[in-house]
Amino acid sequence: MRHITKTAVMICAALGLTAAVGTASAAPGAPPSTARKAPAPVLVDCFWHPKVRPNNFVLACGDGNSRLVSLHWARWGAKSARATGVNVVNDCVPYCAAGRFHRYAVVVKLDRPEAWKKHPRVQHYSRMTLTYPGARPAHFPRVVTYPLWN
Repeated sequence: MRHITKTAVMICAALGLTAAVGTASAAPGAPPSTARKAPAPVLVDCFWHPKVRPNNFVLACGDGNSRLVSLHWARWGAKSARATGVNVVNDCVPYCAAGRFHRYAVVVKLDRPEAWKKHPRVQHYSRMTLTYPGARPAHFPRVVTYPLWN
């Protein structure tokens, strides 16, 4: 009988301790232990690789005649990203294989995050806007907006 009483006391003590710990961890104002900040969206490159704050990015995947280089990211957030860099563009004169590459200062904005079809749990930026503060490629408006591949 003494063994049963001792066991019952031990079980009650363990249950009391479990209840106290459970109550303390669920106390108001305590930070949730499982809450995690969702990762920022990615930029999907020509090879379907997710990139975060890339230094370079190819815009013309088929021939490489337009690319962004020397990107410096000021922001990379849940809704948008912003960088400055250089857009290197082939003038294709008289044709692309004989053309010359020219460099243009550019401000890059990424936005409209959405689920990436290849990995639906990953958000990717679906739109890129390029703003040319100075010179720009022939026949380009000062602001150009591109949908990004999914």
